Amino acid sequence: MSALARLKELGLTLPPVATPAGAYIPARRSGDLVFTAGQVPFVDGKVAATGKVGAAVTPEQAYDLARICTLNALAAVDGLVGLDSVTGVVKVVGFVASDPSFTGQPGVVNGASDLLGEIFGDAGAHARSAVGVAVLPLDVPVEVELVVEVG
Repeated sequence: MSALARLKELGLTLPPVATPAGAYIPARRSGDLVFTAGQVPFVDGKVAATGKVGAAVTPEQAYDLARICTLNALAAVDGLVGLDSVTGVVKVVGFVASDPSFTGQPGVVNGASDLLGEIFGDAGAHARSAVGVAVLPLDVPVEVELVVEVG
């Protein structure tokens, strides 16, 4: 089943590609790899939530925000090469703006990983980093970037 068909089956749609907020592009291809810029949880052009995970944002909310970030990253891939050209997910990097006492960053970034598995099956298995940070752009709680392989 194609990735776009699987998204539809899951009741999900790709959002429009987010307009870059600086001097960068949403995604870039190098050989068989596509690298996305970090994607934040924009929904309909607006930030879905702000604040630190473990304080103003619960881990469960942040998990859902990581899924939104991932859909935004997949939209960037789709806009560049078409989502159905993805043959595998290589790497996910998730940044979590964390309260100093919060140590559950991997659980938050599971939102991205789980969604990629739901869409791509075994081809969604990837290497990953889940990084706690003091602050992210626009005070968002989560940012996700992807590296995917295309055929």
